[in-house]
Amino acid sequence: MAGLAESGSNPDVDLLYDINGLAKSAPHWFDRGMEFVGEYGLLLAMVLLVLWCWWTVRRRGGAHAASSVAALVWAPLAAGIAVLVNVPIRGFVERPRPSVDHQGLDVLVSGKTDFSFVSDHATLTMAMGVGLFVANRKFGLAGIGLALLEGFCRVYMGVHYPTDVVGGFALGTAVALLLSPPAMALLTPVMKAVEQAPRAGWLIRARGVAPAGRDAVIPGARAELPEERDLAA
Repeated sequence: MAGLAESGSNPDVDLLYDINGLAKSAPHWFDRGMEFVGEYGLLLAMVLLVLWCWWTVRRRGGAHAASSVAALVWAPLAAGIAVLVNVPIRGFVERPRPSVDHQGLDVLVSGKTDFSFVSDHATLTMAMGVGLFVANRKFGLAGIGLALLEGFCRVYMGVHYPTDVVGGFALGTAVALLLSPPAMALLTPVMKAVEQAPRAGWLIRARGVAPAGRDAVIPGARAELPEERDLAA
């Protein structure tokens, strides 16, 4: 992988210079903004998006609230697992940062001395975006959009090759999707138990929203009297 990076005719390197070249012609304030967005801002936005989706799910309630919250819990867990999987990958590939092998790059973030492949930021955001898509398609599409923007920022900042970003996207997606079935099988019963707990049920549904089940009260429906239940029996 490092050998490929040394070739100036490599499309990966050409695209790196094309995207990073935008930073040279951009105003200083814009580069500082991109630095913050690419390093911290989009990660924070992804977390807020997951929390927004959770808030929406719990206010809606319904029969699938517990499974939806379980999927939301899986999103950050998938991101964490994907980053752990990336540790041996980075050690095996040992690809230097672009600025080590290429001159003339405008590196917006200093102090990046670890290996480049694959991008942790791209892995984190895409794993969370795909995990969010499992829970809610609309929020998930927004999350995947944030992940794509994160990948662009990492190349713009001069800290990753485009293939580092693509590798991160692939890793995050693979972990989020392939491990989703066993993760949901474990997390859904836990979330259903939390839903039935008197003091913790608000984590799954908002207060005043009836839990799913045979005794759930449908808004606008007349409550059945005890003597009516006896006659029906």
